[in-house]
Amino acid sequence: MNLRDLKYFVALADTRHFGKAAERSFVSQPTLSAQIKKLENYLGVQLIERQPRKVTLTETGMKILPVARRILQESEEIVSLARHEHDPLAGKLKIALIPTIGPYLLPLITRKLRKQLPRLKLMLYEYQTNPLLDRLRDGEIELGILALPVPHDGLETRPLYEEPFTVAVPNQHALAKRNNVKLDDLTGENLLLLEDGHCLRDQALDVCSKIDVKESEDYRATSLETLRQMVAAGLGITLLPELATRGPFGSGHGLTVKSFARPVPTRTVGAVWRKSSARSAAIDAVCEIIRTTMQE
Repeated sequence: MNLRDLKYFVALADTRHFGKAAERSFVSQPTLSAQIKKLENYLGVQLIERQPRKVTLTETGMKILPVARRILQESEEIVSLARHEHDPLAGKLKIALIPTIGPYLLPLITRKLRKQLPRLKLMLYEYQTNPLLDRLRDGEIELGILALPVPHDGLETRPLYEEPFTVAVPNQHALAKRNNVKLDDLTGENLLLLEDGHCLRDQALDVCSKIDVKESEDYRATSLETLRQMVAAGLGITLLPELATRGPFGSGHGLTVKSFARPVPTRTVGAVWRKSSARSAAIDAVCEIIRTTMQE
């Protein structure tokens, strides 16, 4: 058994297709199939159920898969540690951000990251919280930027900044004339939220849990931009993170954004990475740039 065979097995488990797994692994399909069979013979168990146009894992294969991922992840950590020992701020760093942070934070930090970390090549991705954490644990990414807290078994977390919530209301709404809004002012309002899977949905529900606010059952948005359009159309009100209301994302186009009166509800935006990561120096450098930028 070798790492190459485990890579073939993981690729096949991910794609559930011999052709696609071979393409991902840069080998021919017969070669990949033969190596998987060789691995099964070595282990003395069947890992794959081969059916026409369909590949499924056996029960044993399902048990072995997370162990194989972990072995591959640790082997990549060894290579990464050796490669970056002399220049820890060089090479690729795979970073994922959740959709309610990425589009609004990246414009503020990208230029600084390039200037202060010129040898670090950032590979940027966008995932919702749970898929992000899954990919982090599987070694597909090295750093996540999301809202804390999150389940952090095997992971390290670091708070980076506190982000206030704001209220977005239609232009003709009574609250649009206020200088600021108290949480109690939202009592009885129709609250528009993102669909399940977005942590911002849970955060907004938590903020509003102490008042009698009605969640709209008829409309759920797939993004903040859709949510904005729904407010502008007069379907209800919503909570938006402050970064998502700056510049062109602020008041206008049918809606008005209002700040909360004190105490202002906030969310904690932070970083998460594997405890075993060999990229701690690069991760620390990126986190520090984000932290200082958000303090300016």
